[in-house]
Amino acid sequence: MNYLGLLIGLATFLCIGIFHPIVIWAEYHFTKKCWMVFLVTGLVAIFASLFIENVVCSILIAVFGFSCFWSIIELFQQEKRVEKGWFPANPKRNNKK
Repeated sequence: MNYLGLLIGLATFLCIGIFHPIVIWAEYHFTKKCWMVFLVTGLVAIFASLFIENVVCSILIAVFGFSCFWSIIELFQQEKRVEKGWFPANPKRNNKK
């Protein structure tokens, strides 16, 4: 039996799941202005995945990179969720527009 697909699927699931609280934390502490960190990290990971010879490691680094890209979208959505009151706003920030 080949467990490689199962391993990659599980790792992808975990990577996506781990990024959810990271996005919430990043928006809470830094606002959506930190999106550039996710962009640069994603680009570095995607670029690095091109040069990793181990196929599984290359795939997992690429999944990490694309998860960083998706987190940019989620940062902007998280700001809207905070405005709706679904998540707490950082009280140290002036949240009035």
